[in-house]
Amino acid sequence: MGKFNRPREPKEFEERVVQVRRVCKVVSGGKRLGFRVLAIVGDKKGRVGIGLARASEVVASIRKSMEDAKKNLVTIPMIGGTIAHRVQGDLGASSVIIRPAPPGTGVIAGGSVRIVLELLGIRDAVAKSVGSANAVNVAKATVEALLNIQEQEKIEALRGKKIKVKYVQEPSNA
Repeated sequence: MGKFNRPREPKEFEERVVQVRRVCKVVSGGKRLGFRVLAIVGDKKGRVGIGLARASEVVASIRKSMEDAKKNLVTIPMIGGTIAHRVQGDLGASSVIIRPAPPGTGVIAGGSVRIVLELLGIRDAVAKSVGSANAVNVAKATVEALLNIQEQEKIEALRGKKIKVKYVQEPSNA
């Protein structure tokens, strides 16, 4: 068996390049061209990370942004295939509102919000991006919103009451 016939091991994370931009740095000799890449990685089980990197070549900047995204992984609590409650996240002029949805709704979101939610493993949610549509700020605002999710046990302990969950979804075997 040659080195090309080896079975590929499954990847832990799914990786997506969201944006590739050509950037320019002005130096004494003129302009130095480079590329900036926004990448998002997730395991579809509650972990997601955003990476931003620059390099003089596209391939190098993609590799660097993937490494950066893996360093910036965050874990988000989920209930079935959705989130526990409505959350909002802001970064700069970008604002993202995410609401839970009943099973079968799907991810109703656009741009980098949709990519973050899909790579996180959320199957049902409704999101709206308000303000600036800058992909980097919208992606970071989405993660900021998701970090604002309160876990049910903490809320119950704080209030001293039991909370009824609205959308419970059994994990699928597919």
